[in-house]
Amino acid sequence: MVRRPEQVWVADITYLPTRNGMVYLSLITDACSRKIMGHHVHSDLRTDNVVQALKQALKPRKRTQPLIHHSDRGIQYCSASYQSIHERHGLICSMTDGYDCYQNALAERVNGILKAEFLLSRPEDLEQARKMVRESIEM
Repeated sequence: MVRRPEQVWVADITYLPTRNGMVYLSLITDACSRKIMGHHVHSDLRTDNVVQALKQALKPRKRTQPLIHHSDRGIQYCSASYQSIHERHGLICSMTDGYDCYQNALAERVNGILKAEFLLSRPEDLEQARKMVRESIEM
């Protein structure tokens, strides 16, 4: 059971359709507070793009207590570069058993809220998607 902020973070990547094609949103969400700790909107699924959301989440971190990072088994989260960040910051890696979205339900729910309730119109392009996501998160 999650009892305090920075005990468990959940991570996921979702797609955002734009008028000019697909872009992707990587999110790191605190499981206790439901606060989005880090995000990055990017044009492709390269690991270095997904890493940006984690780095953003780690910057303001104040606690030194153990932190569980939970995600699905996407190739980005399993990559050596992503896992090396876990090691450097003492994060405890937790992943779903397979590709069952219910095992990462909180992250999926946050994706759904952003896409359905905040991003009410389809962004024109990557830059507009970044602006819309930033404004939605900062509300």
